Amino acid sequence: MTGFARTEGTVGGLAWVWELRSVNGRGLDLRFRLPPGWDALEPRLREAVANRLRRGNITANLTIRHEGEAPLVPDPAALEQALALAIELHRRIPGSPPPRAEALLALPGVLRVAAVDPAEVRASGAETVVSGFARAVGGLVAARQAEGTRLGTSLAGLLAEIAALQQLAVRQAADQPALQRARMMENLTALLREAPSLGEERIAQEVALLAARSDVREELDRLAGHVAAARVLLGEAENIGRRFDFLVQEFNREANTLCSKSASTALTATGLRLKAAIEQLREQVQNIE
Repeated sequence: MTGFARTEGTVGGLAWVWELRSVNGRGLDLRFRLPPGWDALEPRLREAVANRLRRGNITANLTIRHEGEAPLVPDPAALEQALALAIELHRRIPGSPPPRAEALLALPGVLRVAAVDPAEVRASGAETVVSGFARAVGGLVAARQAEGTRLGTSLAGLLAEIAALQQLAVRQAADQPALQRARMMENLTALLREAPSLGEERIAQEVALLAARSDVREELDRLAGHVAAARVLLGEAENIGRRFDFLVQEFNREANTLCSKSASTALTATGLRLKAAIEQLREQVQNIE
């Protein structure tokens, strides 16, 4: 099931952005793209996703950047040296003003950029970043639920189409016994020409075998039952994807058998339409959680 979510924020001089994308998948496949040093969060992040989702290929991308300029701090050695020189010059030049702090700090090398410990920065912002990820997961769930609502309408329409084709096949299959009897007579006639001395028992076996192969009522009844089961699953609307996958396989099995047993062009055409509708259903079911 597809979806997208984005959250962002700032903490301790860091600006962070989470972007989550989800596409269809039979299982739950998580891929994280984290900046260097943030990998330690991955187990917690995986757990947060697994608690909310069951299927989908999900990519989570975290972007981190530092905000503002790094603070300046005096270099003790450089400041001490500059102060000693300034005092010495003040003593040697009568009437000169005493050294001023702002003048000393303005000298090159006296101030330097404060060293920032990346580990401390990550530690101070980790909880906020994890909370932002949880909000992004919530947004992704909401996006997928909205798509699920639209998908439910599409699935209901496909099930209605399959049910209508099943009823059409039931009507067309009413002529199946007569067509198969005619086919049996042709086969028996050909068989008797090749083997005139064929016993009645063998003939009875051939007739029984052909009759069994021609009956499609069982397949059509099972297909109607699968449609009813699929509608029940849609009504549950939670964690039904894997069960629906299996059910669609049963849909396909019945449609294939119907086509193989068909004795008329009309019933075969209906069977092919059924297979096409079931294939559309299968593709849509891949999106279901």
